[in-house]
Amino acid sequence: MNLHSIPRGAERRPMSLTVKSRVRSRVVFVELLDLSEGGCKIRAKPGFAEVGDRVTMKVNGINTPLGAVAWIEGGLAGVAFEGAMHPAVLDFLCQGGSALQESPRLRRIL
Repeated sequence: MNLHSIPRGAERRPMSLTVKSRVRSRVVFVELLDLSEGGCKIRAKPGFAEVGDRVTMKVNGINTPLGAVAWIEGGLAGVAFEGAMHPAVLDFLCQGGSALQESPRLRRIL
């Protein structure tokens, strides 16, 4: 199967971000190369996963939907999410948002 022939359900948005993930219950840091509502493309050391392995990822403090490795080519892999990432969350992450930002302090108005 040619990787370019895999149908896409949503627009892929380019990114370059190192994220913490879990594959086979072990922590793996991967480079997130693109992200969409239905999945993503990642780069890691060859052999970090096999097709069908389940993947969880945390991007800027936000958990992505549970995914499965759909394809692997060298150190690149495609992850198909089991559910869809909400478009507003995707927009937030692609605009460089961080869930770890301090929230403004509440003040009492007199």
